Amino acid sequence: MTLAAAAQLEKTPLETYVPPAKPSLIGLSRAELAERLGHIGVAPAQRKMRAQQLWNWMYLRGARDFSEMTNVSKEMRAQLGEHFTVDRPEVVAEQISNDGTRKWLLRLPSGDDVQKAHEVECVYIPETDRGTLCVSSQVGCTLNCSFCHTGTQRLVRNLTAGEIIGQVMVARDRLNDWVDRETPNGNRLVTNIVMMGMGEPLYNFEAVRDALLIVTDNEGIGISRRRVTLSTSGVVPNIIRTGEEIGVMLAISLHAVRDELRDELVPLNRKYPLKELLQACRDYPGASNARRITFEYVMLKGVNDSLDDARRLVQLLKGIPAKINLIPFNPWPGSAYECSDWDQIEKFSEYIFNAGYSSPVRTPRGRDILAACGQLKSETEKLSVRERDALRAMAMTD
Repeated sequence: MTLAAAAQLEKTPLETYVPPAKPSLIGLSRAELAERLGHIGVAPAQRKMRAQQLWNWMYLRGARDFSEMTNVSKEMRAQLGEHFTVDRPEVVAEQISNDGTRKWLLRLPSGDDVQKAHEVECVYIPETDRGTLCVSSQVGCTLNCSFCHTGTQRLVRNLTAGEIIGQVMVARDRLNDWVDRETPNGNRLVTNIVMMGMGEPLYNFEAVRDALLIVTDNEGIGISRRRVTLSTSGVVPNIIRTGEEIGVMLAISLHAVRDELRDELVPLNRKYPLKELLQACRDYPGASNARRITFEYVMLKGVNDSLDDARRLVQLLKGIPAKINLIPFNPWPGSAYECSDWDQIEKFSEYIFNAGYSSPVRTPRGRDILAACGQLKSETEKLSVRERDALRAMAMTD
């Protein structure tokens, strides 16, 4: 593939991350925390212990300020506050859907210039048996998937590990989810994480990996790897790395069973066609009937929803421990597609089920606030400064 052709598939980041003068410690591993402590003069014999204290306060208790860390000496807290913060992204706006779904617009400062702050969206979906948080990995999106609202945005930059895990921490802040509580799901409201927000996670692999290792650390956020799903449009070289280095559940944004159609819907297919993608899935470490790969399939009327497509889909996935999530298309302004008729979705699902695959139809959530699958895009880009400030004030006082 020529460079010119590749440029049509993948956008180039417009900016790189510029850390503020006083950086946040959120997103750092234990070893990195110890290293930062060394930079401010903490003795080598104390670094490991101090790093573990910080780790517990940040990821287990959700401390928002060093002053809360009561088992750390006042002198050490003052020293930490002089050089670092434990800041996470700032909530600019919160929208709550009629079905209880919450969407947060989060501000990510770039350096110390407020005017250059970037924004991403994060969505919490409460259900009877779980609470799922949809997390973003990029400001904008690398790819140009034709059915996806997020894909119409420019790619501004990759998120840092701290900005990725910061979304999880913001959700726990907003839901008061740090303390033990009795709920139908146990004692947490956020029980599942899906890397299905803005961006292509596998084009920001290292930051996503580092964040998810904290999310799944038993002494950190503490969410089981089986409750964390990373969704990719098919960045084949990093699929195996995901299994080896992160070990979470894998989801493939598939949407078509023929290369010519997938080239249109998911242009990355021109670089990594179906044969290569499905081989990477067959080779995915840990894939089994107990740890099936999820194939996401958006239902587009008259495009990919025929029974012939269903038959081809079954043939395509032969030999892969898989389940298939059928996603009714969520419309967005200017979209060229329509959602398949419900009768056709049911026929499609029934064929796949009868062939031996789980084929749940995903219930659209948060459509009224553009929080459903494929709809994420910062609508507040269009708001005036006064309107944005008003939304921010409301979010801060809720």
